[in-house]
Amino acid sequence: MTADTDVGGAGERASLGEERRTMSATVGSSGTHTAGPDLAARLDRVPVITPVHRRWIGLLGFLFVFDLVDLNSFAYAAPALRTEWGLSIGGVGAITSAGFVGMFVGAIVGGRLSDRFGRRPVLIGAVFLYSLFSLLSAFAPDPGTLGALRVLTGFGLQAMTGVLLVWVSEMFPRALRGRYQALLLAIGLAGVPIAAWVARAVVPLGDGAWRWIFVVGALGAVGGVVALRVLPESVRWCAAHGRTPDPRQVELVARMEEHAERITGAPLPEPVPDRPVVPGRLSELLRGATGRRTLVASVSCVFLILSFYGFSSWVPTLLVERGYTTAESLTFSSVLAIAAVPGALLAMPIVDRFERRSVLLAVQSLVAVFLLLFGLIDHPVAIVVCGFLAAMFMQTGVAVLYTYIAEVFPLHLRGLGSGVANGSGRLAGVVGGVLVAALYSGAGMVAVYVYLAIAALLLGVVMRLWGERTTNRRLEEIEHGIAPR
Repeated sequence: MTADTDVGGAGERASLGEERRTMSATVGSSGTHTAGPDLAARLDRVPVITPVHRRWIGLLGFLFVFDLVDLNSFAYAAPALRTEWGLSIGGVGAITSAGFVGMFVGAIVGGRLSDRFGRRPVLIGAVFLYSLFSLLSAFAPDPGTLGALRVLTGFGLQAMTGVLLVWVSEMFPRALRGRYQALLLAIGLAGVPIAAWVARAVVPLGDGAWRWIFVVGALGAVGGVVALRVLPESVRWCAAHGRTPDPRQVELVARMEEHAERITGAPLPEPVPDRPVVPGRLSELLRGATGRRTLVASVSCVFLILSFYGFSSWVPTLLVERGYTTAESLTFSSVLAIAAVPGALLAMPIVDRFERRSVLLAVQSLVAVFLLLFGLIDHPVAIVVCGFLAAMFMQTGVAVLYTYIAEVFPLHLRGLGSGVANGSGRLAGVVGGVLVAALYSGAGMVAVYVYLAIAALLLGVVMRLWGERTTNRRLEEIEHGIAPR
């Protein structure tokens, strides 16, 4: 029966929703600390995606788009910079590594700040930060200045990405959070072909045209302005810090409850408050069960970055080294970039259905095979097909791993824990940029792709052997080690 025909039922539910909002507002204004945990429990019982969630998806997806535009901008500008500035392969590697230095620091500092001061201000502040330094990158007069600006841009990029993933894990239904992490990543990954096709359109125009790629990356600031008005603080973060919920949070949760009851046609179950969050020490990340999770997540991120960015950041440059022109290289790279969106979408039907660690082993095995073929085969059509499939399955793996990392840490250390894991990967990216250049110079093209394939496979093996079971489990069950049902 539809909402249009069930007039009496809709009226009763509207009345119930009004009572719920009134009750919640009263609790929230009392000054006690019980409203925060109660609100988190109410949010956790919402079993479906509501219009409120969809608005968040649109906004966060927009922020992700320009995050990915900026993240990939230097890779597509690099062939032109080699010609205009006379950059060597080593120089490209140095600037690529500089960005990863910034991302390493941004992941850890952004995560820690989000644990202390809230997810919302850090997320939005990071958006404005990376947008500013992306714009300044467009005016860089020399490689040294551009490298310094890429450090600062990388800081903002990774601070935003890490906190955004944590925010989604805390504000979306448990049975669907993996699917919508994947959807957000898919939306954001539209930024990869955007960056590629912008580069394909502007770089051949002449000296200095590459600067427009960085200008496009700065448009993320538009989403930051919208987020100031639309994005609430995580209710779980408020609960963990004994904060009385903002009236807007209470209103949003009440609306989600009403929408969920309309969609399901049944009353929601009673909320089950979680045990109080007991603040712990930072040393928790390095000992016991949490220490093991930190190690597994960090090592997995290291292998992800070594394989993923070792491939995507170097494809345009290495194709030129294989004898293709800059225009041909950018055309091939643009086609491969299209694989990003279907790759993330491929994760949607499987990430919440099968155990995440098993999915990662299967996906990363496929990535390893196609990376090897990409490096060994020299036919243009085969290069495009194998590169497309490698890039597609890489993004599937990224969607699954990003979902996993935002689930396995205690709430009071979730931002920092995710930051340490992601930051470890970004730090590996510093070494990875130099390592690809050294491997190519010393052992040739094939050695580079053998190395990338091994790194991709090791990610899947580590996750399958030592990763946590997280699929369709409440965050609190994972945090407290409650056995899955």
